[in-house]
Order: sequence, then structure tokens, then C-alpha cells
Amino acid sequence: MIRRLPRTVTWGLFAAWALHDAEELVAIPRWLERARPRLKRRFPSVPDATWERLAPDQAHTAVAIALMGGLVAAASAAGARTDGRSPFFQAALLGFGAHAVVPHLAGALVTGGYTPGLATTPTVVVPFAWWAHRQLCRAGVEQARLPAAALLLVPLSIGGAQGGATLLLRLVRALRRIRNSPS
Repeated sequence: MIRRLPRTVTWGLFAAWALHDAEELVAIPRWLERARPRLKRRFPSVPDATWERLAPDQAHTAVAIALMGGLVAAASAAGARTDGRSPFFQAALLGFGAHAVVPHLAGALVTGGYTPGLATTPTVVVPFAWWAHRQLCRAGVEQARLPAAALLLVPLSIGGAQGGATLLLRLVRALRRIRNSPS
């Protein structure tokens, strides 16, 4: 018997993502500065120029998170519209759960300490992804046939959000220069 899927599953994905990324929004800009000495000792062959490029500012972090939020909101809406049957929603849910392993848990092991998002990974990401998957099964929602390659969408979407944030901020800065230049 198929029963209706609770909206807490589909829109819960967006809510869980928002809690998780709120931690990242607060932590990312300051984390690298605090962690840099430890990371330089742990990875002495990484050039200083690389460390400088890895330090995003608050605006970049916020724009990248907002872009990713649009993607997660679209996946949640697709899940709500299809009662959880959307392959897009199911792939986003799978990716959200899988991303707990890399970059968060593996990142903490590699860097030897806290990484942004680590606090909400075991408290929000993993429990929500597990619970939501169980709810899909209980509601009789057929699992979409997602190829293993679908997990590549996680780093691609994160990279796309980072690249999109870079481009949008460059565009905004260029438009400000044009607007503020003497005519």
C-alpha cells in the first residue's frame, strides 16, 4: 500500500541543508585563518599562494551557499510535487547524506581537527538522510535508479556554486566600478 509521504521528508531536506549550511556560513570565513598554522605544519609542501587562494571572504561564502540553496530548494520542491518520486529529489537526498563522509568526516581526519560543517554532520545531515530514506521506503516510494556516477553531482554542484559565486561577485564589482567611474 502506498501512503502519502510526509512533507517533512521533502521540505525537510531543505531545512536540514539550511541548518547545516548556516554552520558553514558562520565558520568558513574564519576557519582557515585559525586552522592555517596547524594545516601548514601538517602539509608543509603546500605553497603559501595556495593557502591565500583558499581563504574565501564572507560575501563569496554567502553567495555560494545561496546558489547551492537554490539547487536544494528546487530538489525539495520536485520531491514535494512528486511525493518523493522525483529522481532529482532522490539524488539530492543521496548526495546530501553522502557528502557527510567527504568533505566533512574525511576532511576532519585529513586536517586533524574541526572543519566547517562538522558539528552538524553527525547531528543533522546523517540522521536526516537516514530518516528520510526510511520514510521513502515506508511510504512505498520506488527508489529511482540512480547510477553511481550521480554521486559526482555532489562535488560538481559544490564546485559550480563556488565558481558561480566567483563570477557573480566579479560581475557586481565590475558594475560598481563602471557606475562609480567618472564619466
